[in-house]
Amino acid sequence: MATEALSLEGVDALYGQSHVLHSVSLSVGEGRVLALLGRNGAGKTTCMNTVIGFLPPRKGTVRVFGEPIGRLSPEAISRKGVGLVPQGRRMFPTLTVRENLVVASQRKSGFWNLDKVFDLFPRLRERSEQHAGSLSGGEQQMLAIGRALMGNPRLLLMDEPSEGLAPLIVADVGRTIAKLKERGQSIVLVEQNVRMALDLADEAVILNTGRVAFSGSAAGLRENHALITQHLGVF
Repeated sequence: MATEALSLEGVDALYGQSHVLHSVSLSVGEGRVLALLGRNGAGKTTCMNTVIGFLPPRKGTVRVFGEPIGRLSPEAISRKGVGLVPQGRRMFPTLTVRENLVVASQRKSGFWNLDKVFDLFPRLRERSEQHAGSLSGGEQQMLAIGRALMGNPRLLLMDEPSEGLAPLIVADVGRTIAKLKERGQSIVLVEQNVRMALDLADEAVILNTGRVAFSGSAAGLRENHALITQHLGVF
C-alpha cells in the first residue's frame, strides 16, 4: 500500500467565529503532487496554514506520513519534515541570499544543502551576497523555494509560487517544480495558474467555500472544462 505523505480527514478550521474549512478530507501520496485549487477565499491558504500548524484544526485529523500532527506547533511540524513556500515569499530582506538560506537549514543530513540549492538556482549563486530585499520578484521566489528546501522537507507545501510573476518566470517556476517531482518530492501545490498546476500534478482537489467540490486525478480534471469553469472560472 502506498504511503500517504499527507492526509486530512474531516478537518474543520475556524478563524475566531468564522468557520472556514468544513469537513475537508484530502490526501497526497509519497512522491506525488497534489494541486489544491479554488477561487480566492475558497480556503486554500487556510488549509495550508492548518497543515503547517499556524491554525490548529478545530475538528478532524491531520497526518504526515501516518503521524498525527494537528496539535503540534509549527516548529515541531517543521521538524517532522514539512516545508512551506509561503504566499508572498516572506524572506528576510536585510539578510543576504546566502544568510537567508543558511538560517533555514535544519537537518545536517539530506540531499539539499547550499551548493545543491545554488545548482538548482544558479541565479541565487550569482546573487549570494546581495540583500534579499533587492532581488527581483522571480529571484525572491527562487529564494523562497530554496529556503524551504534547505530544511530537507519530506513534504513541501507551495502556496501560490507563480503569483505576481511574469510569464517567462512562471515557466521557470513550473520547470523547478517538475524537477522536484522527478526527485520524488511530495508536494501540495496551491495555484491560481490552473493549467500549470494540472500539468504538474498527479491529483487535484478543488475547494469551494471551504468544502471539497472535487477530488480526483489531475488528468481527468484537465479534460473537464465544464467543472473547471464552474468552480474556477478560467482555464
